[in-house]
Amino acid sequence: MLPTKLTLEVVTPEREVARGDVDFIQMPGLDGYLGVLPGHAPLLTELGAGVLSYRSNNVEHFAAVVGGFAEVLGDRVIVLAEAAELGESIDVIRAQAAQERALKILQQKAEQVDFHAAQSALERSLVRIEAAKLAGQGVAGMKHRPRGMAAGQPHDEETPASAAEKK
Repeated sequence: MLPTKLTLEVVTPEREVARGDVDFIQMPGLDGYLGVLPGHAPLLTELGAGVLSYRSNNVEHFAAVVGGFAEVLGDRVIVLAEAAELGESIDVIRAQAAQERALKILQQKAEQVDFHAAQSALERSLVRIEAAKLAGQGVAGMKHRPRGMAAGQPHDEETPASAAEKK
């Protein structure tokens, strides 16, 4: 008999970020997003940077995840992330400041820039902003994906900022 729920554990080297029974998980793999339902075949996968989403009792939750591994079993998913933060816990102003700093560094002359570190910092900041946005924290000037839509799915919702960009 297949399980009806998954136990999700999201941990970093510093702390446990999330734990609980969930109906569905979507996580960022290196080559795209991976959806997991109860009874999924066992696997071990490397994670990329992106938004991990999960649904519990018809409520969607979001977390920014950067790197690490996930172990999927039929009734459990363990995410061992290099960094992870729940969307509702993210300081959006700090994430936007980190994005601006990374962009400034990337615009400098090539010999003065640790390109890999700056690119990683930019990617982390963008993932954090996206997770915060999905968790319901408004971010000025950004397109918002409708709640309930999985990360990575296209959307065509228009915001005042996106309408202004078209003009």
